[in-house]
Amino acid sequence: MDRLFLTDLDHTFLNSNQEISPFSREVWNRKSKDFFLSVATARSLSKVEEFFRGLNLNAPLVLLDGAMVVDIDKSLIDINLLNLELGREIIEVGKEFDIYPFIIELDSLKSLKEKFFIPKLNLLNSYQSYLVENNYKSDKRLEVLDKITPQKSILKIVYMGEKEPLEALTKELKEKFGSSLELKLAPEKYMNCYFLTILNPKADKSHGLKILSNYLNIPLGDTTTFGDSLNDIGMFRLSGESVAVKNALEEVKKEASVVLDYSNDEDGVARYLLTQ
Repeated sequence: MDRLFLTDLDHTFLNSNQEISPFSREVWNRKSKDFFLSVATARSLSKVEEFFRGLNLNAPLVLLDGAMVVDIDKSLIDINLLNLELGREIIEVGKEFDIYPFIIELDSLKSLKEKFFIPKLNLLNSYQSYLVENNYKSDKRLEVLDKITPQKSILKIVYMGEKEPLEALTKELKEKFGSSLELKLAPEKYMNCYFLTILNPKADKSHGLKILSNYLNIPLGDTTTFGDSLNDIGMFRLSGESVAVKNALEEVKKEASVVLDYSNDEDGVARYLLTQ
């Protein structure tokens, strides 16, 4: 195997029901015999394992926007945590805007289990409440904190809500902390709102792609990446070929070397893999 194909999940390889279609599953398993196939996603290890149950993952995973790179045997290859004290300062800035985040932390380096800390329910906005109710209500990783603050090993801090207040918060954080943070403000299509994701500056999909390229001894020129959103642009600029699905943001399409005629709901990634 001398090529690597790395795909985003949400709105790219996953359909709008947050599932991998039977067609995409069949193509993935077939092509995994010929190439290295893996994912670069904002999702956690446990969610990727859930989505890919029954599928062949034959290369390390780039997780949580690049905060972690994990091998298929669940061994940790690379991790970039957000500084704990810096995380606490970020929370205090958010409070000035009356905005409270979710905090995703690594509970154990050995098991790579995550913890999701959320504010008290009366502090959640409607988008956060919807997400908890529909996605995480029975999730054992979830823990409500009386005082929302980082505990020990921050993978990322995530705010969600309307565009304008999150833009104002992003501006304030940039002015206060500069290059000490990786800030990603982007629309979230599932919920029709915006997400502001805050990470270590090295926690980026492009960094994850470099790690995989070195780990697998595959030149970046022999890698192909797939995506739809702003957090995919970094790896698009590094990979030999970059592929945007039809439903990708226009900013992302401008960075892509290939724009597909098929969306995530039309198995765009799988259809492209069939041509390789």
